[in-house]
Amino acid sequence: MRKLFLLFLLLLTPGLSACAVNTHLGKRDLQRIAGKTYVVTGASSGFGRGVAEMLGRERANVVLAARRASVLEEVAAVIRASGGQALVMPTDVSDPAQVERLARETVARFGRIDVWINDAAVGTIGRFEEIPIADHARAVDVNLKGVIYGSHHAVRQFKAQGQGVLINLGSIESQVPLAYHASYSATKAGIWALGRAMNEELRKAGYKKRIQVVTIMPWAADTPFWQHAANYSGHKGRMAAMDPPEKVVQAIVWASLHPREEVPVGWKAQAISTFHTITPDLVEAVSGNIVHAEQMRKASPQAPGPGSMHAPMAEGTSVEGGVRARMKAEDAAREAEPK
Repeated sequence: MRKLFLLFLLLLTPGLSACAVNTHLGKRDLQRIAGKTYVVTGASSGFGRGVAEMLGRERANVVLAARRASVLEEVAAVIRASGGQALVMPTDVSDPAQVERLARETVARFGRIDVWINDAAVGTIGRFEEIPIADHARAVDVNLKGVIYGSHHAVRQFKAQGQGVLINLGSIESQVPLAYHASYSATKAGIWALGRAMNEELRKAGYKKRIQVVTIMPWAADTPFWQHAANYSGHKGRMAAMDPPEKVVQAIVWASLHPREEVPVGWKAQAISTFHTITPDLVEAVSGNIVHAEQMRKASPQAPGPGSMHAPMAEGTSVEGGVRARMKAEDAAREAEPK
């Protein structure tokens, strides 16, 4: 079944690649960023840090939100050195009071919010029943409730000023739930549904063209997410055919200028999204087999633990996570084992 599906996917790849959203940023796009105010949660690593630094290079006002204040100061220094403005706001997005403060202080400093990006997230990897309830609950608190809190304040501000773009980081797992990622997949599905419902409300209220909610849906990418995830699988986090984080960073910035309801990032995400609409059970079965092979058979051992779920980690402050290099080494070591 898996081989037939992959062959079918390969045959359709040229057409799907052509249909994928072109998120290339031209010179005129980049010129439109200067002076705009962006709120970026999850800005201390991964996509959030990559987006923040790109916006800084284009002289935006960037409000940096994450739990690691010292790392945010590092990102702020990079932005200021690039010609942008930065406001550091240490924030745990699972706390509605802290998110309210983030919105309030942003408007007090810059007068408005042009784009709000909900990027903060935590992962859960392992068999559903072997992950502690506290970790499942925390994933919902950060990934879904945190997005709801940020979205609530963003849209209220957008209505007050007449326009704005809200970008929520979903995943291809918003549509295609993956084995060993159960509660994470559930939160990403919630984000997808939230965006669609909000867009209908905005349409009925007459804001269709002025306030837009975007759900970004990337394939797995090489960021510190895998290092930070709560992982009870017994193996280090990995996934097949990871994308470079820069692809997703560019898509997020592009969507802030060209908002559309959903943005599957790259041909792989577009292909899986399309095929899941046609044959969901087959896609989920094949995806489950791939995840099982990658996560439970190929990955090197790792002691179970909550990662950065309940408290931030010092490690993993870059945009890229080094996962692809580790996977290559793991695969090479496995191939070298005596048969």
